[in-house]
Amino acid sequence: MTKTTLSDTDVVEQMRDAFAGATRILVTSHIRPDGDAVGSLLGLGLALKAAGKDVQMVLVDGVPSTHRFLKGADQILKQASGEFDLRVSVDTADLDRLGGAHQNHPVDLVIDHHITNLRYGRLNLIDPGAPATAVILTRYLPRWNLPLTVEVASALMTGLITDTIGFRTSNMTPEAFRAAAQLMELGADLHEIYQRTLISRSYRAARYWGAGLSKLQRMDRLIWTTLTLEDRKTMGYNGNDDADLTNLLSSIEEADISVLFIEQRDQLTKVSWRARPGLDVSQIALQFGGGGHPAAAGAEVPGSMDLVVEKVLKATKELLKSRNE
Repeated sequence: MTKTTLSDTDVVEQMRDAFAGATRILVTSHIRPDGDAVGSLLGLGLALKAAGKDVQMVLVDGVPSTHRFLKGADQILKQASGEFDLRVSVDTADLDRLGGAHQNHPVDLVIDHHITNLRYGRLNLIDPGAPATAVILTRYLPRWNLPLTVEVASALMTGLITDTIGFRTSNMTPEAFRAAAQLMELGADLHEIYQRTLISRSYRAARYWGAGLSKLQRMDRLIWTTLTLEDRKTMGYNGNDDADLTNLLSSIEEADISVLFIEQRDQLTKVSWRARPGLDVSQIALQFGGGGHPAAAGAEVPGSMDLVVEKVLKATKELLKSRNE
């Protein structure tokens, strides 16, 4: 696949032409989708549909229950079918994270904000300075002649709110606040989206949090804990992997880095890092086959949880040590 070396301006223009010229479009995002994955996929997909395109929106892991309130979420499929003029990926740093959604076909357009993006598309629009992919889409949908309907605005607001944990991450920008205001003016219900995605928790999710918090450990400015498959079973929790416990861990004032280990099936462990400004945990995630942002990154690491915890904590402690030297 030939990868573009064009300027962002040229890429934006070529993406506009690609959308205009396509009839049947596939839009995908990453496995274990978060709010920005769902919101960006739904925002772009619904805008394309409103422009008269035949669109399939695909998340191989489906839509988390937290985000099923969004209009159009019931249109998201777990598998693509048929042929497409254009294949698009949003909010996904590498091809593997798409979970085979494109069935070995090359991806035409990649729109993302992860600094670790591998630029695996024919055209790649990557803005690591944007706090959410939803902000990039809010910026460019009008330039691509795609309508910002109330449903599109609500989806994009979901991506913006969730990826910035309610506008409080260190990468928030004036543009992002302006984007939120624009989306509100278009009809997005800020209060409802904030409540449903960041505040509301089920009883079982709260018990699941308790399982992780009861095992919380600290060494100097590093904290970590684990969530096992047995924890999920005991607490009766069947939602997303960590029930957003990682965001709670990141608020603990005695820690510069928090790490959450979530046991998966087939001898895999999902690792989520959160860091204070000035520390780049995305580089640790890359070491373990993952990626993300300097302040928030993740990886899925093969091996028993005990072994993964040992290896990951060693690398994370080395990062903290190098910062203090």
